[in-house]
Amino acid sequence: MVLVTAGLTVGPAGADNATIFDDGGVVVDGHQHGGQRGHLDAGRRDVTLVGKAKVNNAREGIVSDVGVLGNYAYLGAYNSSPCEGGVYVMDIADLRRPRQVGFIAASPGSFVGEGVQPIRFRTPAFSGDVLSYSNELCAEATAPPAVGGATLVDVSDPLHPVVLANGFGAAEPGVTTRARTAHSTFMWQTGSGRNSKAYIVLPDSSTPMLPIFDITDPRHPVQVIDIDLTTVFPQILQTGVDLDTVFFHDVVVRKHGNRQLMLLSVWDAGYLVLDVTDPARPKYVADTDFTFPDPQLLETNGVALGPEGNGHYAEFMDNRKYILTTDEDFGPTRIRVVSDDGGDFRAVQAGSAQLPTGGSLAGTVIFVGLGCNAAPPEPAPATGGPYVALVERGGCAFTEMAANVESRGYAGTVVFNRTGPGNGCGALVTPSVEATKPFFFVNRLGGLSMVDAEAGYDEAACQTGSTQLPVPIGTTGDTVTLAATFDGWGYLHLYRNGTGKLRELDTYAVREGMDPAYASGFGDQTIHEVAASAQTSHLAYLSYYNAGFRVISVKGGKIKEVGSFIDEGGNNFWGVQVIQRHGREYVLASDRDFGLYILSYNGRR
Repeated sequence: MVLVTAGLTVGPAGADNATIFDDGGVVVDGHQHGGQRGHLDAGRRDVTLVGKAKVNNAREGIVSDVGVLGNYAYLGAYNSSPCEGGVYVMDIADLRRPRQVGFIAASPGSFVGEGVQPIRFRTPAFSGDVLSYSNELCAEATAPPAVGGATLVDVSDPLHPVVLANGFGAAEPGVTTRARTAHSTFMWQTGSGRNSKAYIVLPDSSTPMLPIFDITDPRHPVQVIDIDLTTVFPQILQTGVDLDTVFFHDVVVRKHGNRQLMLLSVWDAGYLVLDVTDPARPKYVADTDFTFPDPQLLETNGVALGPEGNGHYAEFMDNRKYILTTDEDFGPTRIRVVSDDGGDFRAVQAGSAQLPTGGSLAGTVIFVGLGCNAAPPEPAPATGGPYVALVERGGCAFTEMAANVESRGYAGTVVFNRTGPGNGCGALVTPSVEATKPFFFVNRLGGLSMVDAEAGYDEAACQTGSTQLPVPIGTTGDTVTLAATFDGWGYLHLYRNGTGKLRELDTYAVREGMDPAYASGFGDQTIHEVAASAQTSHLAYLSYYNAGFRVISVKGGKIKEVGSFIDEGGNNFWGVQVIQRHGREYVLASDRDFGLYILSYNGRR
């Protein structure tokens, strides 16, 4: 087994460990692969398990995405704690007996999320196989040598990989020692011969910025653009409907005739198609809006609520006739906050002590400041109550806030967002937190309204500000009730491809994903990624976390499940990739708690 370390530039991590995209950031009830209540029953329909391979240090949540080229697959190492990120190298020459043959270690302090992508590289500056992966920052990575951005590795000989460029990426305001964190990567090539070029795009999953680099010479990446999608393409926003958390999460680029089409997932702004034939001048082609009310919840449960957004991943299918998109939602309950003076807004809950469907917490709000060890909250009053601590985001990790609040007699914690760009102010984020009492997050306006300090709030001004305490610490605010309503896990959307605003045709969710009985105790019943069949235009393959692997058919604008697979002991699938061998199609799927699965659909085509 070969080990290659990629370590160059350095930089600090964020303070509070917010997992905006929530890819495994919160494990429901901690049950994954931990007994029957941690997953769905094993079963399969028209899907054959061809082979599987366990990574050498397998444990819960350690594996992320999967990429494949030739006889090798590459699995991301999402080892954020302890911090041991990198890429597992898997030999798949014999699909029945895949095995790990190497590990490419990321820079210390960094781990790998989406976008583990190998391609065959042919430019005037380089010829060979190149692997790209993203660099995210571990919680403890507060000092060198952690890197952000992306890393390029020559894997022409996968057993002897060579790092070509490490930690390159767009600048992060106020940080000079490393690039902005990347959550995903995607490379593509244009032209041929002497005119061939190569590019890479680096979504960060925390800002709406679109950074593209020229990697024609992969040893020396050159930035082409770094533009704000919401400024350049404001038509993608759905304003005033509680879809305000907008960031660039994931992406693919596909050739269509003479054009290169980029399909971007922009969380609450949905999905966006850009023509990047000239990467320096992206052109708007089409985008989506989320349908009101939420169509899947209305169809299966008869409940009319607004959509949650969460545009996570998208792919073209059926010769670009359709676009399939996934909205990743790790929170099957929606928290509504109602105050005694008429306030009514949304919150996000996190941690293991979450309110169950139909549950609620009522109490009087007391503003306790930042809630950090440096200035811990005063104890909750001995009389009256219960009391809910209102904490301003910033200064320390969410777990530190929760511990300080809980030890001082409060019934729960509500954190409201900080000022400044990068998912501050009006954004709703999902904290990664260890808490033994209910823990919630609200946007800045919601937090201010709980202490009657919302007058004059301006979102644009908030985006330019620094963290400021809005009222004196100890201020008693409203009496509030936080109530949990079931709204389902994340699911699949189908759009008719075209130009302008695209029309939604259908949705699909696993049965358990829309059943309140599966809101906890069975793992995550949300969708993650989709891969289109290369052999059969109407088929696609889905990674569905603890709901396993699913096969769907799309005909006449309608989605139908035609195959499924869940192994004995359960699965936790993140990525899916399609390969061809001897005229037959196989699917590689990365299991977060295990390693690599190789599957084959044997149903009707």
